[in-house]
Amino acid sequence: MSIQTITSKTVVLATANIDTDQIIPARFLTTTSREGLGVNLFYDWRHNKDGAPNDHVLNTNQARDSQILVAGENFGCGSSREHAPWALHDYGFRAVISSEIADIFHANALKNGVLPIVINKHAHNWLLAHPGAEVKIDLTRCEVSLPGNGGVSRFNIDPFSRHCLMAGKDELGYLQDQAQAITDFETKSET
Repeated sequence: MSIQTITSKTVVLATANIDTDQIIPARFLTTTSREGLGVNLFYDWRHNKDGAPNDHVLNTNQARDSQILVAGENFGCGSSREHAPWALHDYGFRAVISSEIADIFHANALKNGVLPIVINKHAHNWLLAHPGAEVKIDLTRCEVSLPGNGGVSRFNIDPFSRHCLMAGKDELGYLQDQAQAITDFETKSET
């Protein structure tokens, strides 16, 4: 799915240092499929010990309709499992916004269709203080527009990842799109 703009209400998880084992507990990593992991997103936070859903914000209809997660500082730290962005994507999130996102999670998210956005602390604090705010992310301009007087916050993304997200392709899909150019090059090199 390509990303040009995302306009959505936010879900806020203000906790700092959320690690990948909290995002998707290790006991759910027995699959190599990207599908079906959303039900186990933040499982231990969203369920009582008996497995019954609790009143966590991610169990609400508002959360299910949201495409933007606003997270506390240092989101996605811990192990390098790709299942974390898979679970976020399968749940319905297309972007995670924080003032700091762990490097390995950041790279895995970009490769798996989730836009990790690092914004300045002022804008991040504004979002943390306004859960459910409707935010617009413009990937073409690399901007997050906050409602009202929240302003606009710019973010950085490497050009290749931006291209892939806007095209709705992963790295393999990008290479497959180059098949004819590769064939032409090989043919030209043989002559």
